[in-house]
Amino acid sequence: MSAGRVGIRLIRRRDARVLEQLLRSNRAWLSPWEATYPGNPGPTPGDVSLKPAIKRMRQQFSEGRGVPFVVTYDGDVVGQLSASDISRGALWSASVGYWIDGAHAGKNITPTAVALAIDYLFVSVGLNRVEICIRPENSASLRVVEKLGLRYEGRRLRYIHIDGAWRDHDSFAVTREEAPGSMLARLETRAPTEPGRP
Repeated sequence: MSAGRVGIRLIRRRDARVLEQLLRSNRAWLSPWEATYPGNPGPTPGDVSLKPAIKRMRQQFSEGRGVPFVVTYDGDVVGQLSASDISRGALWSASVGYWIDGAHAGKNITPTAVALAIDYLFVSVGLNRVEICIRPENSASLRVVEKLGLRYEGRRLRYIHIDGAWRDHDSFAVTREEAPGSMLARLETRAPTEPGRP
């Protein structure tokens, strides 16, 4: 799936090398926003092979529990985006997370990639709701949901262990009914607005 120079596609095992290199070269840019494990720092992203993680992500995809994408710009891999915690039953929802190479930030790549992913989740997976949870200090990521016009749902206190501590996150969401047509069309026609938060 693509829109202009930006694309997303399912992650492949052979993407491991370029993703590892991007994670290593973006340590300072990404570490404040990366998940950590309480009482156990775990491996530093990019310093271990991603092939086992990619294998797990693809297994979750085959089981219908997640959709792991790479983000591309002019055909080159520049980041990663995942839909996780896909729920069926009475919920039909997923959470989206993403990261991008710092050298490519500010080019509207991430909002476009997220819009493409949400369209895929609504149309191809059939979900009703997609949410994105963001640390309130992460101004770059907050701009993504603002550009997309996602609805603010509230603050989740001490929600995810990030960068060595439990961190609050602001929750944003969109339902299929809130985005008739497509999220990509919504992104392309939205005028810049102020954040939809109190």
